[in-house]
Amino acid sequence: MTPSVRARVHRLTRRIRPPRTRPGQRRLFQTVVLLCAVGLLPATWVRLTTDDRISTAAEAPRAPVAVVFGAGLWDGEPSPYLAHRLDTARELYERGRVRAILVTGDNGTRSYDEPSAMRDYLRDAGVPASRVVADHAGFDTWDSCARARRIFGVRHALLVSQDYHVPRATSLCRAAGIDAHGVRVPEPRDLTWVFGGVRELPGAVKAAANAALRPDPTFLGPREDGISEALADH
Repeated sequence: MTPSVRARVHRLTRRIRPPRTRPGQRRLFQTVVLLCAVGLLPATWVRLTTDDRISTAAEAPRAPVAVVFGAGLWDGEPSPYLAHRLDTARELYERGRVRAILVTGDNGTRSYDEPSAMRDYLRDAGVPASRVVADHAGFDTWDSCARARRIFGVRHALLVSQDYHVPRATSLCRAAGIDAHGVRVPEPRDLTWVFGGVRELPGAVKAAANAALRPDPTFLGPREDGISEALADH
């Protein structure tokens, strides 16, 4: 390291050195607490607005439609977390809690097609193909919720996802105009679960912005009749 670089580093470290006086330390502590509180407000909003709208599959109320959110593919097949969501949706259908299932996920390229893999999984698990509708432009949770309401006409639905994600999904779908109830999918507290939970903190900030601004989804397009046809064919 050259002398000039060392001098610049020394000046920088002096600027960011914690304050030594008590008033300065108090102000720093108050600032950190304030920033933490502001950062946690969106996550608190999500929890407070959905606590009474989350249940297990066994306790879920009836609704016309279950919405299953994408969670990644492994070699073209649903990842374990996604498979667990689909298994829960199948359970809801078999229990008579729902009459149709909307699978929504990423199909941004020809080589990556979450909704088709989800639909095939449910079909292979015994759910009639006529009861499963695919949304190929659910690129994130807000897009899935907004398109479920505006494109597929969903007004009342059960939302299926892991317990760290389903509160945010429920708050967003309610903001999109859906009378939504979340169904949590239990998972062991492994590294994937921890990572998902940590990711919900910035996710809640984005959710609060989406709920306030209600932007159009990435792709809107014309109205689709798949859900109404699936519900009529019962």
